[in-house]
Amino acid sequence: MSESILSATAVAALFELPFADLLYQAQTVHRAHFDPNRVQLSTLLSIKTGGCPEDCGYCPQSRRHGTAVADEPIMDLDSVLEAARRARAAGATRFCMGAAWRGPKQKDLDPVLAMVRAVKALGLETCATLGLLRDGQAEQLKGAGLDYYNHNLDTAPEFYGEVITTRDYQDRLDTLGRVRGAGLNVCCGGIVGMGESRLQRAGLIAQLAALDPQPESVPINMLVRVEGTPLEEASSLDPLEFVRTVAVARICLPKSHVRLSAGREAMSDELQALCFLAGANSIFYGDKLLTTGNPEADRDRALFERLGISPAQAVGA
Repeated sequence: MSESILSATAVAALFELPFADLLYQAQTVHRAHFDPNRVQLSTLLSIKTGGCPEDCGYCPQSRRHGTAVADEPIMDLDSVLEAARRARAAGATRFCMGAAWRGPKQKDLDPVLAMVRAVKALGLETCATLGLLRDGQAEQLKGAGLDYYNHNLDTAPEFYGEVITTRDYQDRLDTLGRVRGAGLNVCCGGIVGMGESRLQRAGLIAQLAALDPQPESVPINMLVRVEGTPLEEASSLDPLEFVRTVAVARICLPKSHVRLSAGREAMSDELQALCFLAGANSIFYGDKLLTTGNPEADRDRALFERLGISPAQAVGA
């Protein structure tokens, strides 16, 4: 499929294909751009947890929600480096640092810049997700050695207001523009299973595909329903619909790394295998994703061995 701008209706037509035909098309696109038996490994660490002023309906770190997540101050540099060394020893090639802010003030950003420099010196690719960026902050991160900045669109524009009211869609696009303008790689995806329709899932992928250039990394998150959040009672998404979402993302974002992210803890090995067949070629690797669980590294390594998959080496833009 062309990388020109796609409508949500055109993307939705891919969702309607017979399952075997959709996976065949996705696998064909995947093989044209990637080794189908290589998966990139990233590890995500919450360097500052809880207390976020935003009202994102899925997030246990919002201070507006009554969850069990405790507010924690920003981690010290030595603790972050210890976690990064463990991630490197376990085979991760990218280390992502996340902080629960609406956006960092300069006093918040300064210690993160030191973390980026130190993690980069370990030979790892670096990624950060810090919320909305102000003018000049992306350039500071780039100067410190940051490789990727994560800022998700979360869902389609027409469903966004059902999930978040404290920032709008344009806020997210503006931050992505600042990231691109600073020469950073973009990590941008979304969350499915929040009550959106199939057409709205297609709308999210259409928005991601319309970013120019398209994101280097596209995390596809399955909603983790956390007690105390507004979405704790959301209906579970059909697992095969999740596979379809991965396949459609692969077709519409042919050169992006499509990452299995939140929700993997609840996925069977068989479901993950179908996702790899559908074109997923990156995972978050380790025992925790910010504040929610993630399959342990040993389980992932065992699954890779069964599937004949090898971890990819560090990837550039």
